[in-house]
Amino acid sequence: MTNAGEQFLPLSERCRPSTIEEFFGQRHLLDGGKIVRTMLERRAPFSLILWGDPGTGKTTLARIIAAQCAMDAHHLSAVSAGVADVRAVIETGKKNRANGVRTLLFLDEIHRFNKAQQDSVLGALESGDIVLIGATTENPSFQVIAPLLSRTRVLRLHPLADDDLRAILERALSRDPVLSAAHPVAEEAKALLVRFALGDARRLLNILEAAWSLAADGSIGEHEIREAVSSTMLYYDRAGDRHYDSISAFIKSLRGSDPDAAVYYLARMLASGEDPVFIARRMVIFAAEDVGNASPTAVSIAVAAFTAVKNIGMPEARIILSQCATFLAASPKSNAAYRAIGEAMEAAARTDAPIPTHLRNAPTALLKEMGHGAGYRYPHDYPGHFIDEHYLPEPLRGHVFYRPGEEGSEKAIGQRLRNLWPGRYDKER
Repeated sequence: MTNAGEQFLPLSERCRPSTIEEFFGQRHLLDGGKIVRTMLERRAPFSLILWGDPGTGKTTLARIIAAQCAMDAHHLSAVSAGVADVRAVIETGKKNRANGVRTLLFLDEIHRFNKAQQDSVLGALESGDIVLIGATTENPSFQVIAPLLSRTRVLRLHPLADDDLRAILERALSRDPVLSAAHPVAEEAKALLVRFALGDARRLLNILEAAWSLAADGSIGEHEIREAVSSTMLYYDRAGDRHYDSISAFIKSLRGSDPDAAVYYLARMLASGEDPVFIARRMVIFAAEDVGNASPTAVSIAVAAFTAVKNIGMPEARIILSQCATFLAASPKSNAAYRAIGEAMEAAARTDAPIPTHLRNAPTALLKEMGHGAGYRYPHDYPGHFIDEHYLPEPLRGHVFYRPGEEGSEKAIGQRLRNLWPGRYDKER
């Protein structure tokens, strides 16, 4: 039975599990003999950092731990709380400890606390005044200070599997006092909803609730689910793991010559609100680094896309980005130019040999008397616009930095260089 005010709570809050038996997912933590299950069975809580995407159960798990271990729980968000709020909980924890009661400080989005703020809980952890459970969507290795990491255990929560999402959906439809008395949900709509949830239980329930509000004919079908999804945004943080993981997957798909995967990750980034100019900039770099001379027009196309995206903006910029991404993914690949400049930079750093005299500039009579430019032969005056000459400093003579590949235009480039410089490039093949 639901009290009158509960119907106004979001569906995700009304359906939040209150016991470990109702919790779906994270079996690697909750199955028999696993770390959280053992902690609950022994009623022996310890400090944790729960790291996972939104909707994977971090807050719910903290509440269940507090309830099952009979703890005085205090929930703070690092977005709005400060050191004074933390110290107030610590003072409560000292009084509770004197009375034999454990105190839980649940600090949501702990990664938003700076170093000094995170430092404020260290003494209380050492004394046992509080047990800390911090929740974060960001990698704790980068966002949580080392002294705090050493006093806690980091547990990774994974996106929920489809079976877990389906179980959460069925429970909401059967138990929620609002939904159970309302619209039926077609089976194909359930499958679509699970697919659109992307491993996020909260997203699943939010989409369901939005679809319920759209269902005018008494049932929820695929149309209502798609309409509900069109008004939602994917979780994304331009300074966090999702940002770096997404662009990494995109670039690696381009490099792997998979245009389908590349355009999928492009779509995910755009749907999540990523800056399209950032994506275009990365494709310019990719065109030079990974396509290179195997398709020399790639850089020109990427630069043109970059300019167009800056001038046009979204939503039309998505078409330009897609054209560029699919072209780069389908292009032959070579990182020979990238490797060449890397090796040449290393050589330049360790070899400051004199530039050959015949290559030096001679703008004055004195420099000409000193031999600058003497003996230089102008290649355009010779057949094929080429002359067999030495251009590298003496210690590096004959060294090869650029090793053309066998893909696309670079195959012809390599053959021309081997014809011009017999023996030099043959040994590099």
